[in-house]
Amino acid sequence: MSEPTKPDEKKARFRKIQVRMWGDEKFRELTPIPPCGAGLWVYLLTGPHTGPIPGIFRSGRAAMAEELDWDQEAFDEAFREVFQQGMAKADWKAKVVWIPKAIACNLPESPNVVKSWGSEWELIPECDLKREAYESLRANICGRGEAFAKAFHETFDKPSPKPSGKPSPKAIGNQEQEQEQEKKTGANAPVPSAADATPATPVAAEPAGPAGAAEPDGPNRDLLGDGDSDADAGGKGARRKPAELPCPVERIVEAYHELMPLNPRVRLLNAKRRRAIAARWREAATLTCKPFGYSTVEAGMQAWCRFFRVCADSDFLTGKAKPRPGQPPFLADIDFLISPDGFTKCLEDKYHREAS
Repeated sequence: MSEPTKPDEKKARFRKIQVRMWGDEKFRELTPIPPCGAGLWVYLLTGPHTGPIPGIFRSGRAAMAEELDWDQEAFDEAFREVFQQGMAKADWKAKVVWIPKAIACNLPESPNVVKSWGSEWELIPECDLKREAYESLRANICGRGEAFAKAFHETFDKPSPKPSGKPSPKAIGNQEQEQEQEKKTGANAPVPSAADATPATPVAAEPAGPAGAAEPDGPNRDLLGDGDSDADAGGKGARRKPAELPCPVERIVEAYHELMPLNPRVRLLNAKRRRAIAARWREAATLTCKPFGYSTVEAGMQAWCRFFRVCADSDFLTGKAKPRPGQPPFLADIDFLISPDGFTKCLEDKYHREAS
């Protein structure tokens, strides 16, 4: 249950900034803001994407990077800084960004202001992050009195309950559409964008230890869920034995970058990393846990894209889990994910409390 965000005891100073500043001709002729966490933070608070509801808005990674004239990698690095400080969160699939403490600094002045937010709220895509924002807004607004509480509940119909660990038919349909889009000829075909990735499982606050790990439902259960056992049937390209199947190293790295944008990027794709990726590619081709166990390059890429999507849903692997005192958050890099031990633990559900 969300608690009202406590503002500073001392009266804070505020300054009004017009959003149109970002489009002003003279402002745009100034030396541009270089890619950095501080610059992105100012943009998140005051940019043209902001709406009447404090702290929540709809925008995608690519759109904001283009607006700032930053390349995508630089934007992701800057957002990672802001995210790791707990200042902002994002669901890039739904294109929703949430600044948790914004409501405390921008409380509505009257119940009528709350009522005016209704149409904007309806435009925010439904997702877990929107539900989190709802609880925070409710706690802060309803805490201002009965009139505010009444206005809130009349305006903000409570979002649908948080989905269970099992994907809905709609989510399954979205995954099937993504898989169709991924079936492109050639080992160097582009991978699906992270903005189009559908999370495959709910996240956990921290990795489950050996004693607390969820028990599998059967010998072949894994955190990637019940993938299509004939997934490679639709993949283009000749079927080959796992040892003969060429490994599209660059495409796997690109998929990791696209689907896990908050994690460390691969700066140097040297021979050692290539060998490690190829070894895990061959191992995954022989596995019986779904969706691994493939005999074409395209089916293999579908499996690895789904693997990275699931890893991106882990609080521990993406640095969201609370670290030990004095320790920085753990962020899995590609070396960890493709290592024999790391890969096995991911498949065995060690970093997710539930699996779809």
